[in-house]
Amino acid sequence: MQDVEPTIYTSRISKARSQPCVYFRRMSLTLRFLGTSASRPTVERNVSSIALVREGETLMFDCGEGTQRQMMRYGISFALSDIFFTHMHADHMLGVTGLLRTLALQGRTEPMNLYGPPGSEKMLWRAITLGSEKQAFEIKVFEITPETPLKRNGYSVIPFTVEHGDRLAVGYLIAEETRLGRFNPDLAREMGIPEGPLWGKIHKGETVSLPDGRTVKPSELVGPTRPGRRIVLTGDSRPSESTITAATGADILIHEATFASEEAPRALETGHSTAREAAEVAAKASAKKLVLTHVSARYSRDTPELEREAREVFPATIVARDGLEVDVPFESTGAAD
Repeated sequence: MQDVEPTIYTSRISKARSQPCVYFRRMSLTLRFLGTSASRPTVERNVSSIALVREGETLMFDCGEGTQRQMMRYGISFALSDIFFTHMHADHMLGVTGLLRTLALQGRTEPMNLYGPPGSEKMLWRAITLGSEKQAFEIKVFEITPETPLKRNGYSVIPFTVEHGDRLAVGYLIAEETRLGRFNPDLAREMGIPEGPLWGKIHKGETVSLPDGRTVKPSELVGPTRPGRRIVLTGDSRPSESTITAATGADILIHEATFASEEAPRALETGHSTAREAAEVAAKASAKKLVLTHVSARYSRDTPELEREAREVFPATIVARDGLEVDVPFESTGAAD
């Protein structure tokens, strides 16, 4: 999916210099929680999987048992090409076998890319070939290197190491590139700059010469650059400095919260986090919003305890449920993005 540049629409109404009429096409970015239960499914919750949809492109993070049915239930397209795994525990990867079989039955021909931490390739190929050694379409498996960005069109996926007992596990930072500043079309008209290619050149940072001999610098018509959005997913993890670093200033931190604080010793023993510990990570990172997931079956129907203890530390917290959709807007700057 091609990245979409901001679209500048012309205005028929003359505006003052101090009130430019600038409109930008919004670039959608949403998260859909397909499974939010820890270790095993419950009546209310499936095991781990999250779909990130950016301008029609879908990235999947973990693919627990039954994920393909959750995709159908919650409207996630099967036309995805990339699945990222945080680690190789069964509740995070068993669903890929059934999903690949279904895609083959549907006549898929496009390649599928699977990404996992170092040492995951052998396990992923076992899942791929389980029940069928013949592949109807190309499947590629990549062992990713923590802290090495996977550069995409307009954003990067950056894996980072997390602490999950003796199991090698990674989290992921999805970081959009810095956006161009806003172009002021009304001021451009006042300056007598004709609409067309010159506007595009100026917006992209070029100094242009006009037919009458004047020179126009980008700083005269284009505002400061604006940050892209940042989303962090931890997968299964203890609170860690690497997560705090990755999530610094993040728009959304998705952190596991398997237990409440009363089970803190159990969380430590199993390499998981409590809701309060997740909130402490969000607070230290100065994240804008915290979404808790991967909750123990004991909290499947009733999560207020997790939410309460997290909000005591970090008020901007919610507990995800299966099917939850979270829109990730650009940071508001007081004008249309």
